[in-house]
Amino acid sequence: MPFANFKFPEGIIDAARKEEIIHRTTAMFVEYFGEGVRPYTMVMVEEVTDGGWGRADETLTLEKMGMKGR
Repeated sequence: MPFANFKFPEGIIDAARKEEIIHRTTAMFVEYFGEGVRPYTMVMVEEVTDGGWGRADETLTLEKMGMKGR
């Protein structure tokens, strides 16, 4: 079963963009593996609360990334 999990800061993508990510990711898996994988493809688009993620031992926030107010 092809599986993709996208995580974005909460509030920076809307429902239409999430749907686009799901469709395009599914299409990519189908292109790569064939039409037979479509019914078994799982794509998760998750929103992570601001400050609930980090990199290199640093908690990241939208403000630190210059994305506050988006």
